[in-house]
Amino acid sequence: MIEEARKIVERALKMPARERAEIAQRLLESLDRQTDIDVESAWQSEVERRISELDTGQVTCIPWEEVRERLMRNSIEAG
Repeated sequence: MIEEARKIVERALKMPARERAEIAQRLLESLDRQTDIDVESAWQSEVERRISELDTGQVTCIPWEEVRERLMRNSIEAG
């Protein structure tokens, strides 16, 4: 880490949690802007693939109630 960045981080770590959270959020948002286009494109492709699988019958949906029941049963068995 370059010296300037290290100083900024040290100073930020001395701030109250709320202010640190705000800084962290703004920094993450600045990174997200750079990758949003790629992520959106990837999600769009994934959604189209899943819809196609449903339309062609390659996969079938499981009702939420059944999924929830399975998750609860597996959680109890694992616990």
